[in-house]
Amino acid sequence: MADHRAQVVDLLAGYRRSREQLGAVQRSLATVRETVTSEGGLVAVTVSASGTIVDLAINDDAYRVLRPAALAELIVRTTAEATARVTRKASEVLAPVVPSDTDPAALLRGTADLSADELTPAPAADFSDETFEDKSWMQSGGARDARRV
Repeated sequence: MADHRAQVVDLLAGYRRSREQLGAVQRSLATVRETVTSEGGLVAVTVSASGTIVDLAINDDAYRVLRPAALAELIVRTTAEATARVTRKASEVLAPVVPSDTDPAALLRGTADLSADELTPAPAADFSDETFEDKSWMQSGGARDARRV
C-alpha cells in the first residue's frame, strides 16, 4: 500500500514539474517578438511568437513613394520576414521541452508531424451537374418519410 502512495507522490511531483516547465515556456514565448524594417525604412512590422502583428509603423514618405498596391505588398513581405524570424526564435524557446524527434517550428505552425498529404485539403465535391429544378422533397416521398421519424 505504501508503495502505491510513493508512486502517486512521484507522479504528482513529476506533474507539478512539467506544469512549472510549461508555464516557464509559455511566459518565455509571450515575450518573443521580432521587428523587421523594410529596405528603405518605409515599413516596420513587429510580430509576436504566435505570428500576430503587434505593431506596424508606416513612414509618412511611404504614401508619397509607393502606390497603395506596392505599399500593401511591402507590408506583406516585411511581415512574412518578421514571422519567419520570430518562428526561429520561438522554436529555440520551445526546443528544450518537446521530444527530440519533434520539429518545434512545425509545432508552432500547427502542422506538428503531419505529412504533406495530410495537410493538403480534400477536393471539393463537384455538384455542378446536379439540378434541383422542378423537384420537391414533398413530392418525392420525403414528406411521407419525415412523418415516420
